Amino acid sequence: MSNYRFFDEYNHEVTENIKQSYTDILSGLGEDTAREGIVKTPERASKAMQFLTQGYDQDPAAILRGAMFEEDYHDMVIIKSIELYSLCEHHLLPFFGKAHIAYIPNGRIVGLSKIPRVVDVFARRLQVQERLTHDILECINNTLEPKGVAVVIEASHMCMMMRGVQKQNSVTTTSGFRGQFEKIETRNEFLKLISTDLS
Repeated sequence: MSNYRFFDEYNHEVTENIKQSYTDILSGLGEDTAREGIVKTPERASKAMQFLTQGYDQDPAAILRGAMFEEDYHDMVIIKSIELYSLCEHHLLPFFGKAHIAYIPNGRIVGLSKIPRVVDVFARRLQVQERLTHDILECINNTLEPKGVAVVIEASHMCMMMRGVQKQNSVTTTSGFRGQFEKIETRNEFLKLISTDLS
């Protein structure tokens, strides 16, 4: 028998307020909120929304500062294909994809797991992809103070796939570059590396 216990902790007052809002929405759509399959949906949705927006309560710069180390390494560090899931602030529908991030250290490196955590903090807020790219870029640039930072995000948006233009295979790419990555040769090296399968 497994000893695993799944435990979620949520603010009760916030949960109840959001739960009531979802109950009103479902009623407004004509749904019977007393129906067996729906009766617990408002509470589930309330907790899900709190989980998906938990980035508002987290400090991404503090995450980076907690794992910075002095190191005499001055070449490019790349973490590519970081999964990301976020909610579009316009329709509250998901967008999801991958982030590719690189930085060139300037006497300090950061624990590799912290970069994906920074992505998660900003993704778990209501977002647009353009601002998400900028937020990640500026956080790494301002906190780590490297010689350069590059961020590329490729994502599919359910607001385009499920509604509106209903284009199933569209992918949106956004990018941002600072420091040495503003030089075309450094940028091209980064773009080549993230598009190459080294396995």
